[in-house]
Amino acid sequence: MTTPQLERAADAFAAALVQWRAERGLSKKRLAAEMGFDPSYISHIEARRHRPTEDFARRAESVLQAGGMIWQRFREYEDARVNAGGDGRSTSSRAGADGRSAGSRAGAPRQRPDSGPVEWLPLMTGLIVEHEHATLSYRDGAYRCTVRRDLYNAGPEPVTRYLVRISVDRFPGEPERSNRFYREHPLSWAELNLTAYHGDEPMTWRPSHDRDAFKEVWLLFANDEARFPLYPGQRGQIRYAYSVGEDKWGSWFQRAVRLPTRRLSVRLDLPAARRPVVWGMETSLTAEAGPLKPPVTESREDDRAHFDWSIEDPALNARFRLEWRFRGDAGSAVRPPLAVAEGPRLSELMRGAGIVQRGAPMLDRSARWLDLPEQAPLAEDVVARLLDALARIAGLYDFRKGTGIAAPQLGIDWAAAVIRPPADEAPSEPVVLLNPRVVGESIEQDQQYEGCLSFFDVRGLVARPLLIEVEHADLSGARTVTRFTRATARLVAHEVDHLGGLLYPDRMHTDATLVPIEEYPSRGKPWTYAQPDSES
Repeated sequence: MTTPQLERAADAFAAALVQWRAERGLSKKRLAAEMGFDPSYISHIEARRHRPTEDFARRAESVLQAGGMIWQRFREYEDARVNAGGDGRSTSSRAGADGRSAGSRAGAPRQRPDSGPVEWLPLMTGLIVEHEHATLSYRDGAYRCTVRRDLYNAGPEPVTRYLVRISVDRFPGEPERSNRFYREHPLSWAELNLTAYHGDEPMTWRPSHDRDAFKEVWLLFANDEARFPLYPGQRGQIRYAYSVGEDKWGSWFQRAVRLPTRRLSVRLDLPAARRPVVWGMETSLTAEAGPLKPPVTESREDDRAHFDWSIEDPALNARFRLEWRFRGDAGSAVRPPLAVAEGPRLSELMRGAGIVQRGAPMLDRSARWLDLPEQAPLAEDVVARLLDALARIAGLYDFRKGTGIAAPQLGIDWAAAVIRPPADEAPSEPVVLLNPRVVGESIEQDQQYEGCLSFFDVRGLVARPLLIEVEHADLSGARTVTRFTRATARLVAHEVDHLGGLLYPDRMHTDATLVPIEEYPSRGKPWTYAQPDSES
């Protein structure tokens, strides 16, 4: 079916092709020769007599170096075609097999038959990664990293080596401390126990850079018995693995996209007994750090906790970083609380009010998102129960800093939270968050002591941004972004963390300790800020 949107998208693709062919000073015949197509096919595309294929669009982008414009116009065309009722595949020319000349230049990549997958070509020639899958496993005090890359040589030359980087940082965010540590305890080649294979063939490796906490190594498509280059048009899989002790690794795992990549997937394989909690961030050349999209998913198998994440067509030079904490460890030390002269401890009062306490599995995992609007009645019920809980605990403590509660704290496995800001920031109604995620935050932060209804006898110093932007849903399923500042931003961030399986000690500095509430000097007082927010 042809629609006005599809017609406009086809016009835009043809116009982009004409524009960039003229920009590069290429005739139709010359462009056809460079792309490996018949000249008449270029004319048919520009005249809109034939529809573009994915293979044609990628080759045109590669030859014309259009900065992604031609490819973007093709993606818009494909989206319009699918919305118009297409079958999900690019349309081929009816003249000849696919419009390419029989005398295409030697070495040009060929499209696979219809029985196989569509050839995926990058926006430039050279080596590409069709799928990278990285697994990091923790066992017996050591991490083992295993990376599998499915490669395709779309360039004109054989590939004979592949560069691998290994980087560790025991103290992220503390470069001086980290540098000092690795000067005294450098990472060695022997302890890495690096192994590599191309298919079933072992790969010889050769060091390129050797630093205390950073290694680069060439994996050679060769060994003592054979040479096996990856020739133009060929596919191959390389696998490599190495080990690093827990004392040198650091609780993070980063993947950087240095070659055009079609799919990237990551798995963390961690011991369930240590109650791991995982989150992630991504950065690129054009955007500051933000939460991973899509989110990390968790599953359990016997005594292992698996955290999986993947992305299609990641941007070149993007970095994706997963971080974790083991909650089953001693973690943040807690000094013995002072004796209470009279009455039950606050944590026991909260437990009596129905608040799930720290150590419950419900608090260690991500809450399920509500399917809205289908589950709107369920969402209304969950919010009502959260508001009732806040009303119950209001008589147990003077919440001068404001308060909030997330559904998992009531044993409810749904992504909903309610926040009552402090009096000087309070809106007319409580803040209700359904399926929330933080999409932006200020660089400016402050440190304040926080408490939690799920372990209310202590307080901990936590750094948080002074402004956050949160995307959340209403009962109709419509999503909106709301900005929160100062104390309300801290309360909201605290509750969104709950819905992701994080407690505030997971945000504290590794050397920080929790303070018994009897020793906390600002008990019953609001948080203080130097000056009011300046709104842009």
